[in-house]
Amino acid sequence: MSSVVREGLEKRLQFGSRTLKHEADVFQHNAWDNVEWNVERSAEAAAKVSENSTPLLSRQEADNYERQSSFYWDEFYRQHSCGFFKDRKWLFTEFPELECFIGSANDHHVHPDQCKWLLEVGCGVGNTVIPLMQATAGSELRFYACDFSSVAVDLLRRNVAFDANRCNAFVWDICDEQKELPFAERSLDYVSLIFVLSSLDPSKFGQAVANVVRCLKPNGLLLFRDYGRYDMAQLRFKKGRCISDNFYARGDGTRVYFFTPEEVDALFVKYGLEKDVQSVDSSYVQVALKK
Repeated sequence: MSSVVREGLEKRLQFGSRTLKHEADVFQHNAWDNVEWNVERSAEAAAKVSENSTPLLSRQEADNYERQSSFYWDEFYRQHSCGFFKDRKWLFTEFPELECFIGSANDHHVHPDQCKWLLEVGCGVGNTVIPLMQATAGSELRFYACDFSSVAVDLLRRNVAFDANRCNAFVWDICDEQKELPFAERSLDYVSLIFVLSSLDPSKFGQAVANVVRCLKPNGLLLFRDYGRYDMAQLRFKKGRCISDNFYARGDGTRVYFFTPEEVDALFVKYGLEKDVQSVDSSYVQVALKK
């Protein structure tokens, strides 16, 4: 077993070890493992959100964030490069549907007809696709990776761990249905949509999901994870940052929405997906959906 795969498996054993021992510490982290989200905590969180949701930004301010969204994300990656997000080595724990590709005995010369294809939407600088490529080296899994930011895609391509023989990285605004993609519709086995949808204006959720769903072949899987309602990130927003209900502008100009499980279910069912497995905690909404 390679050192990369071994490290990933060791990380999996450690995942889920953050337990809340003292009630006073509940707001010290964005997430705790195995903590009951009771009525009292929910009421306290709702009060914080009600407080930080007024006043709303003006329509002019909100429109400006929308018009300059690509600029803000490009600036984000110019400033932080590859150093902001941690590699998502928890993916195989949270999405065991991908475990079958770990430590595969196949060599790199897999026949094209045998390949399985995964599209990572919102790839950024590669904090998901790079660990996936490393952990599944030698398997039949191949990748497409796209992002709204051309700066992010360029940084990914220049990463020394990026394998152009297994991954095609390109720029795509998933709200754009006219974009010519490097693969046929209904041809992909997996699509990952992890902390991406929340960055869009809620009015564009439907178009984005419709575009992504068209990429999946019948019985393909969409792997979704995003911010849940009352995540600590939402509770910590100050007044004057709220654009609309549960939708906020960060200080760097990027935006974030906080979902309920019911919203996620309704959105994906509307566009032809069936819930396979869902996991919800006080910070995140996560679901695997089948076409």
